Amino acid sequence: MGGTLDQKQSELIDKIKSLKEQLTEMQNQYWQLYSNMGTWQFWVILLMFTLPLVALYFLIDRRKMLLLGFYGFNIHIWFGYINVWGYNRGLWEYPYELVPFLPGNLALDASLIPVLFMLVYQWTLNHRKNYYLYTLGLSAFLSFIFKPFLVAVHLFELDKGTTYIHLFIAYCVIFLFSKLITSIFLKMQKS
Repeated sequence: MGGTLDQKQSELIDKIKSLKEQLTEMQNQYWQLYSNMGTWQFWVILLMFTLPLVALYFLIDRRKMLLLGFYGFNIHIWFGYINVWGYNRGLWEYPYELVPFLPGNLALDASLIPVLFMLVYQWTLNHRKNYYLYTLGLSAFLSFIFKPFLVAVHLFELDKGTTYIHLFIAYCVIFLFSKLITSIFLKMQKS
């Protein structure tokens, strides 16, 4: 067991690297042709990125900002991982992107989805409502209303038998896992 690669392994790594470089070049070309700043889709995606962040700035409960930010960051990370996983396996596709060098949809991964979950979490905390019920409702809205709308306007595509039920399950896993991690950190902070 050493630090050197055998010939087959080295050749395979070189081939993977070459294919990644080719794919990146193709993605850049695609973006320049179909998803650039001259398209209405670019501007819609830019709004989906900026408006939630602006809204969050004005709506976030500053007394709970660190908690909400930690929770939102969890949503962002897990949603991003699942999104890239599905994207890389061809389960779904975003025909238009904000930037060509990040797979998936930056507007959804880093802004819209985390902000929506953060605001629902904040509302449930401030009004002593059932977090699970309201985030389940948000997950249903995103899966069965918002994503079908994105499909209808060709900003999102499902493939390989992926359904809105699969998306709903993914949203539920994300919010449950994010809440679990947040709760663990809160408990650790108190002890």
